[in-house]
Formats: sequence, structure tokens, C-alpha cells
Amino acid sequence: MADRGNDGDSTAGNTVPVGVERGADTRVTSDADADTAAPPPPDDYNRLLSALLLMGGLGIFLALPFVLSIGAVVFLPLVTAIILTIILSPLADWLARWGTPNVLASFLSMVIFIAIVVVALATVLQPAIVLLDDVPRMIESIAESFSTFRGQIEWVNELNQQLGELGGGSGERGNTVVVATPSIVERLAYATPTLIVETLLTLLMAFFMIEARVRMRRRLLLDRSEFGASLRAARVMREVQDRVASYIFTVGMINASVGVVVALGAWALGMNAPIMWGGLAALLNFLPYLGPLAMTGLLLLFGLGGADTILGGLIPAAAYLALHGVEANAITPAILGKRFTVNPVLILLAISYFTWVWGALGALLSVPILITLIALFQHLGHPNIIGFLFGEPLFLPREEQDEPPLPPVA
Repeated sequence: MADRGNDGDSTAGNTVPVGVERGADTRVTSDADADTAAPPPPDDYNRLLSALLLMGGLGIFLALPFVLSIGAVVFLPLVTAIILTIILSPLADWLARWGTPNVLASFLSMVIFIAIVVVALATVLQPAIVLLDDVPRMIESIAESFSTFRGQIEWVNELNQQLGELGGGSGERGNTVVVATPSIVERLAYATPTLIVETLLTLLMAFFMIEARVRMRRRLLLDRSEFGASLRAARVMREVQDRVASYIFTVGMINASVGVVVALGAWALGMNAPIMWGGLAALLNFLPYLGPLAMTGLLLLFGLGGADTILGGLIPAAAYLALHGVEANAITPAILGKRFTVNPVLILLAISYFTWVWGALGALLSVPILITLIALFQHLGHPNIIGFLFGEPLFLPREEQDEPPLPPVA
């Protein structure tokens, strides 16, 4: 009995430590499993961060025009110089491949660009100044051409007079205060020094950026911690530069061809300064939608003002619209291809956005800036805003996105 009791005690004594030890082992194992099997952060957390990032980006987008407008003296030359660097760097590289020193190649590329701009402006501005003197006469001629239709709208004037009498417009009018505003000559005199300084600053920055392109590529290759990242950065920079420059060059050749056809058509129709009309058509064609619209309005004005009949005055504008329709819908898409097409809404938004910020020069820069951003988003990934609203990730990697196209010139 004693032995059985001792055995029982020993068994009991042994049972407790074993049970405690097993319980402790079980507790520790379960904690370790809980730590190793901890779930990743929930999707709601990631979506919250993405939503905050999206709202922050939207706020920056809305505040950016005010910052760019206030600092236009600094930002406008800088952005223009960057666009010029992207466009002219392939020309400098081509000159360098023929053995031209880097500094000389950069300088020659700038000289070629300035020469093209000066020739284009001289072709357009010199005859345009002469034709501006005929604008009052053309307006009178247009008024005489439409004089036969005045009797049909005479009832509109009578209705306006009756509405004015009902609204108390027949009473005595007070003194009219006329505020004197600066003339066009005075405005040009005030703006010329600033324009000259900004132009020189832009050209200098563009020259130094083009000259430093080789060192910048070396830094992209050598200053990265991983060689793969260096290759990707250099590839992105080179492809963006090549795509934007090739697009601008191709569109420039198309617009030059349009200018030649317009000049020949203006000469055949007997219009004054046909070379000016061709150069103006080529320059305005760089501004999608708005440029051809302005060109049509000018052709209507000078066509109706210089023709003997209304039908004869409509011929230049109608011929240009036909040419533009063929160029925008057949020739340009065939040359640029599907790879260079984009939603027209993006083009109009870019034009209105940068016109609001920087005026006429912003409108000219809007399409190159849009092309550059699209080319960057192609390699870096673009925000998936619409998909984010339906539960998809905010950013899509490059492998998951379609080839983003570049905008056409309409």
C-alpha cells in the first residue's frame, strides 16, 4: 500500500510538472504561430492611404496653376527650356556623332532652332503688319455685302427698343465715365524688356541643359545603388526624349506640308501674301483644334473682305476646312499611327489649363508638355483613378497598363 501510495504520489507529482510543462509549451507554440501567421494589413488600410494620396494629388493639381501663374517669371522659362532640351537633344547627339564637340553641337542646335523661328516669324509677321491696315476697309466691305440682309432682322432692333422702354431705358442717362486704358503701343513698350529678358533666360537655360545632357546620363547610370535601376532610369530618359522629339519633328513636317499647300492655294485664289498664309497655317496647326479654328476665322474675314460676292469670299475658308479635314482624319493618323493617338478631351484640358496659367505661350507648350507626361507615365505607371473607385489599386504598374498613346494634331 505504501509503495502504491508512493507510486501514486510520484505519479501525481510527475503528472503536475508534465502537465504544466506541456501547457507552457502549448501556450508558447500558439503565441509563436500567432506571430508568424499574423495577417497583412487589411485592404481598407491600403485604400485609405491611396485615398489620402489621391486627395493630396488633386489638391496639388488645383493649387499648381496659381503657383505657376504667380511664379511665371521663373517657371515659364524653366519649362520652356526643358521642352527645348527634349526636342533639340537628338539634333545635338546627331551632330556629336559626326565628331562635333559637345559644346559646339549644343550651340549649333540652338542656332538652328533660332534660325527656324526667326524665318517663320518673318514670313508671317512682315506681311501681316501690312494686311492689318486693310482690316477696317475689309470690315466695311463685309458690312456692305451683308446689307441686303439687314431688312430681315430689322424687327430685332425694334424689339430691343421696346424692351428698353419697358425697362426704363427711355429716361435720362447719367454721365458716362470713360476710363483711359493704355494703348497697344504702350503695352508693347512695357512688355518688351520683360519679354527680352525671359527669352534670353530661356535660351541660356536650354543651351546649358543640352550641353549637360551627357553628364546627366552618366549620373543616371553611375549614381544609382543598383545597376538595374540605373539602366531603367537611363532608358526612361532616352525613350521619353526620343519619342517627344520624333513626334514634334513628324508633326512639324506635316504642318510644313500643310503650309505649302495653303500657300499654293492662296496664290491660286489670288489672295495677297500667299507665303504669309502658308506660314500662318503651319504655325497655327501646332495648336490642335483652336489653331485651325482661328485660321478659318481669318480666312473668312479676309476672304469676305476681299471678294466681290459672299460665295467667293467663302471659298478660301471652305478650301482650308477641306484640307484640314483630310490632314487631320487621314494623313496624320496614317503617319503617326495608333500609337500616337489620345483622347481629345485631354488635349483640350491641357490647352485650357496652360493657357489659363501662361497665356498664348502656355497654349503652344501644352501639347509638348502633355506628350512628355504621357511618355513618363508609360514607364513609371499611371494613376488608375476610375478603377480605384471600383476597388482596384490606385497605381497600375507598367506591365498591367496599355500602351499610352501620344496626341495627334487636329
